[in-house]
Amino acid sequence: MESIEQINYIKAPVETVYKALTTMEGLGQVWTKKLNVKPEIGFINEFDFDEGYLTKMRVIVLEEYTKIAWECIASDKEWIGTVISFDLSEKEDTTTVVLRHYNWKELTDFYRWCNYNWAMFLFSLKNYCENQIGLPYQDRIF
Repeated sequence: MESIEQINYIKAPVETVYKALTTMEGLGQVWTKKLNVKPEIGFINEFDFDEGYLTKMRVIVLEEYTKIAWECIASDKEWIGTVISFDLSEKEDTTTVVLRHYNWKELTDFYRWCNYNWAMFLFSLKNYCENQIGLPYQDRIF
């Protein structure tokens, strides 16, 4: 099985980063404007990327200010069954975010494209938490 792992350092309190990754407001500014999310174990977060289907993620881990994980239950076929996690830690006014997207069945061109897009996600998260300006999917120029 394949996995994507990325890290970023955000000059913002861990509480700010956690809120950005768990709320409608935060994820709407960071990932996609079209969504329905709730910071609740078992809740099915829904994300719409204008692809003709919803990406649905079950919240499976929610450890305040330290870890968030979602299991993909509906999306592009390569995402179904994968898990996306965010490990958070804070040191000297900087929050470290380790993003993992794992349980990929194989390394494909779509996997590689998603790797790029997760980097864009982390850039958007950093900019949103530091400057209150995210880069959601609908505002990106690819």
